[in-house]
Amino acid sequence: MDSIKIRLSSMMFLQFFIWGGWFVTLGTFLAQNLNADGPQTGMAFSTQSWGAIIAPFIIGLIADRYINAERLLGVLHLVGAVLMYLMYQATDFTTFYPLVLGYMLAYMPTLALVNSVSFGQLKKPELEFGQIRVWGTVGWIAAGLVISYLFGWDAQSAIAAGMLKNTFLMCAVASLALGLYSFTLPATPPAGKGSELKLGQLLGLDALAMLKDRNFALFFLSSILICIPLAFYYQNANPFLTAVGVENATGKMTLGQVSEVLFMLALPVFLNRFGIRVTLLLGMAAWVLRYVLFAYGDAGSGMWLLLIGIALHGICYDFFFVSGQIYTNSKAGSTYKSAAQGLITLATYGIGMLIGFSVAGQVTAAYTTASGQDWQQIWLFPALFAGAVLVLFALIFKNETVAVTGEKSGKSV
Repeated sequence: MDSIKIRLSSMMFLQFFIWGGWFVTLGTFLAQNLNADGPQTGMAFSTQSWGAIIAPFIIGLIADRYINAERLLGVLHLVGAVLMYLMYQATDFTTFYPLVLGYMLAYMPTLALVNSVSFGQLKKPELEFGQIRVWGTVGWIAAGLVISYLFGWDAQSAIAAGMLKNTFLMCAVASLALGLYSFTLPATPPAGKGSELKLGQLLGLDALAMLKDRNFALFFLSSILICIPLAFYYQNANPFLTAVGVENATGKMTLGQVSEVLFMLALPVFLNRFGIRVTLLLGMAAWVLRYVLFAYGDAGSGMWLLLIGIALHGICYDFFFVSGQIYTNSKAGSTYKSAAQGLITLATYGIGMLIGFSVAGQVTAAYTTASGQDWQQIWLFPALFAGAVLVLFALIFKNETVAVTGEKSGKSV
């Protein structure tokens, strides 16, 4: 690996180490350290969605026209370091919420910026980007392993002592490091300097014409709906595993990212052999199975059910979201490629997850009593919801041929 690739891989490692270092344990931290209830937890997690909605404006208005991508990346991570440190010091939800909202508004645009910096430096990005992006997943895994097995912050006794707040301090240091490191990266000047700004292109609205296609319209709707079960995983998985007595829960959850890497390699084979319809259906079916396993698993004899549920993350994410990005790319053609990806991202990580986190918060609150959460009922809700989306999709969506060239894409979690 040449020096440019090593530098880009280091950037990607830190980018996702930061995210994985606090987001996975956020639900547990909110409940244990700040005594947050279900709706408040949903509000905190939904800041990711607000960041995803605002991100196109920051990238389109600033990075694409006025400032080098690596410099904006550095500024945003330095701002993030300050906000992370303040989140580490927060002692109540009222103080914490505006800080996490500000942080996600700063962080979410950096997901596109690290891609822009990478694409700007690679000679053959369509072939080489996957080699860089995989280090982001490694960074996410490393964060979970550090939390569980190096520091033990998610051990039952450590959680009771409030040690999870240290994840924010760790990520503040990492964010400071990445912020300073970004200014040493090769220059990536604004590609759209002097070009006309169109709001429709900024939000991907030019691609709305694709919704005239029944298959794509159904896929678009299903993508939004399946984000509701997805939000339950992000918001509740770590608190659930901790509550039922799973030791080193954060470290064990990295099994999902390992699975993601493996199934990313298998994805082109499935798309070529079985087609987009079967691949998407397998992804949705995995969500149903995962939540059923969570509903009936436990930290004792049912531990294997929980581990399988975590390991299904690769199928859940890759077979639906990544294959969906490939499908969207193939349907868009040259005219709407960028706009279509922007639209599907806005719909899923913006609108879909915003709804999902709210629903997850309300459902969790509905099944919470003075004695704790009824986790079986909490997990059966997204299982049934994902099952309904699966049936709808299976009945209406017609198979299509999708050209697969080994694309690797997108945000990992």
